[in-house]
Parts: sequence; structure tokens; C-alpha cells
Amino acid sequence: MQPIHDLIIIGGGPIGLACGIEAGKAGLDYLILEKGALCNSIYNYPLNMTFFSTSDRLEMAGIPFMSVGAKPTRTEALEYYRRIYFHFKLNVNLYEGVESVKKVGDLFQIKTSKRAYQCRKIVLSTGFYDLPNLMNVPGEDLPKVLHYYKEPWPFIGQKVLVVGGANSAVDAALECWRKGAEVSMVLLGDEVDDNVKYWVRPDIMNRIKEGSIKAFTRSKVKEIKAQEVVISTQDGEVTIPNDWVLAMTGYKPNFSLLDQLGVELSLDEKRQPCYDQTNQESNVPGVYLAGVVCGGLNTREFFIENSISHAEAIVKDIIAKRS
Repeated sequence: MQPIHDLIIIGGGPIGLACGIEAGKAGLDYLILEKGALCNSIYNYPLNMTFFSTSDRLEMAGIPFMSVGAKPTRTEALEYYRRIYFHFKLNVNLYEGVESVKKVGDLFQIKTSKRAYQCRKIVLSTGFYDLPNLMNVPGEDLPKVLHYYKEPWPFIGQKVLVVGGANSAVDAALECWRKGAEVSMVLLGDEVDDNVKYWVRPDIMNRIKEGSIKAFTRSKVKEIKAQEVVISTQDGEVTIPNDWVLAMTGYKPNFSLLDQLGVELSLDEKRQPCYDQTNQESNVPGVYLAGVVCGGLNTREFFIENSISHAEAIVKDIIAKRS
């Protein structure tokens, strides 16, 4: 007979791990399901990425987060969460994606890529790094169009168009330019976003001002061709030669699990899930939300440092409702 877990946590990122820590402390029979590597989203960040937050603000469960600089790197973060995983002996199934979930009576039935599970409560901590925001333009499906950026080495001597003005786009543009790429950017506004990391923003602004990186402001990509890109600018259409398009247009949560469970979403552009901010429980009893997924399409509201507390609130509520 299939065992019934007290709690299944979907998503093995920092917040999912925090939920597992609190569940273990409370004596719950829990399981974390992660479709990729441990902290898969962080693993897929650019190799040289530096966090905006300082390491002390990312600490959890009293375990110090040591980094060389005040702001940790991707590698330092992966090492920290690796130590968290082993220190607390967290019950995590890696490379096991959730395919479907439904509520039957008082239990939840979960089907993964490997097996089926039953549980009494669910936490969705699935983040938002899985699905890129598409430009929906002709040619976006060409092999030269990338929605994830890792490192600059493949783009040496190449004509690279970076689409977007947020942190990921700016990092990609600067790194590729410094390694010898001919870099252009397409920006929706008059300049890069205001929230670009304060120690990076002057760098990109100066590179654009001096002409080292060409910026098409108030512009959009209209069409991507094998060797060119057509850009709609405020002065009309411009066609530029191109080898690669780095579409750093942001990402969005996978709403499919929310939909399967019946979690209501707001009707505005944010599509924010319905949940109680005091205990993180959604409108569906027994379904809790943790981390960035709480913001819906507003992915700039929740971060690791202000979501770690979700874990304690969730487990506290689960225990209280068992009494």
C-alpha cells in the first residue's frame, strides 16, 4: 500500500529546503520533489553571477553563509545550499518532476516522472525560472535565439543582440562585450532598468554612452532572420547583421500545478495566487505557497531573503491544524 506523507514540497530551491528543515524539526513525514539538480534555478544562473543580497541575509536555520565578498556568487550559493542539504539530511528526490497533482477527499495524489505519491498537505515552492517570457516574433524558434545565458565564451567575435534591460541582460551584454563580441541591445525604455545592480549600472551606461555597446531605445524586435534581426525603433525599422540573440526578457511561474489544484489567480495582470499571508495557505485547504510563486507574474516582489519566513509560518499552521 502506498504510504501517506504528511507533507510534500514541490521545488528544491532555497525556500523548498527551508520548508523541509522546518518540517523535519516538527517531526513531519515530508518529502521534497525537485525536477532538476539541487537548487536548480541557481544552478542555471549565469556562471559568474553575483547576488544582489549580502550573504548574511540569505542565511537559514542558523547556519552561517560565508562568502569571500559581502555579496555571494552563484558558486558560493550552490555550496551553501549543498551544506544545508547534508547538514539537515533533507529528504529530497532530485531529477523527479511533478507531472500532475489532484485532491481526492482529504488527500493529494501526485504523479511524477518516476512514481506516484499521496500526502495530506502540499507546499508549492516552484519559483519562476522555468518558463521564459517569449517575444512572440517570427524567427524566435531559430537555434541562435537563447533565453538562458551561462557564459560569454561562445560569443567571441560574434554579433550579439541582447534583448532586455534588467540585470540578466546587462550582465550578458557586458560580459560578451568584454570577451570580444560586437554587442547591441534592444531596450523598451530610454535606458536600462532602474533596478539594475547599483555597482553595474554605471558600467553599462558608460559603455552605451561611449558607443562600445549600441542601444536601441524605445524599441522592440520585429523579426529574427538567419543572419539579421529587424528592430522596430522610434525612428522606423532597422535591420542589423546578427549571429546570436540573447533574449533576456524575464521568466514566469509555471501556473499548471496551481490550475490543477484549483488555486485562484487574481484577474489583473499580476495573476497573483490567492493565499492567506498569515500562514501561506491558498484558497484550497492544505495547499500552501512559498517563495516567488506567491507573486504570480510580479516576480520582483519575493526574494530568498523575504521568503524564508514562509517555511516557519507554513509548518506552524500545519501543526496547529493537527491538534
